Amino acid sequence: MPRLSEVIAALENLWPTERAESWDAVGTVVGDPDQEVSRVLFAVDPVQDIVDEAVKLGADLLVTHHPLFLRGTTTVAASTFKGRVVHTLIKNDIALHVAHTNADTADPGVSDALAGALDLRVVRPLVPDPTDPEGRRGLGRVCELDHPLTVREFAARAAERLPATAQGIRVAGDPETVLRTIAVSGGSGDSLFDPVRAAGVDAFLTADLRHHPASEFTAAVSHSPLALLDAAHWATEWPWCELAAAQLDEISDRHGWDLRVHVSKTVTDPWTAHAASNATTSSTGAPN
Repeated sequence: MPRLSEVIAALENLWPTERAESWDAVGTVVGDPDQEVSRVLFAVDPVQDIVDEAVKLGADLLVTHHPLFLRGTTTVAASTFKGRVVHTLIKNDIALHVAHTNADTADPGVSDALAGALDLRVVRPLVPDPTDPEGRRGLGRVCELDHPLTVREFAARAAERLPATAQGIRVAGDPETVLRTIAVSGGSGDSLFDPVRAAGVDAFLTADLRHHPASEFTAAVSHSPLALLDAAHWATEWPWCELAAAQLDEISDRHGWDLRVHVSKTVTDPWTAHAASNATTSSTGAPN
């Protein structure tokens, strides 16, 4: 049975902390390097529901994509949400390790997993990592469809293949435009609009698209039918958990660790319901 320090070393080899953005908070948050690890749980968010799941599962290590503490804190009192998470982890001898932007840019990384879930063939990174001589690491991915689909058909594929959320898939653009190339980026992606335009793709699927950036983007590409598809943040990153678990499974087999690796299916997307507006194809008709 490996010690936590050995498992963390393997994870750091997959997602080196030095490749995280300077503002990020990655690495081991809680855990004794000498504790033994037999069961690992992967999840997107280090929230109480996930920690409770780890306790029930008997996990020794929880690996999440999102950090617990992205900014400084002055307390981990159990009366606070994040403090309660820390107390629960420590009381149950569960370590917490975070791989965030270092997993976004990894090869394979978060956007590779997203592309795989959508049956897209990855061509190259959307924003290549200049430190990678092979040109495989970086933010986002430029992909090709296995066969052309309309925006409407691809949105339906995304809604079917990604985990179900209250939001579903929002679309900006002509639903009947035919797509052949698509850029994807797990998580919030409207900071990548410039490289998306430069990539010459037919569509961009990401999450957390805001009104003004999306409006300005669609106006700027009015001469070309570049569509936007907005999925839920959690749903675009959850496929990485399955990819990461498979990577750790392979490492465990190679080292003879016999780890039991699990992926949480608990939905931690914060939105819980959606009330659809009356469908319309007209840009007029807003209420007075």
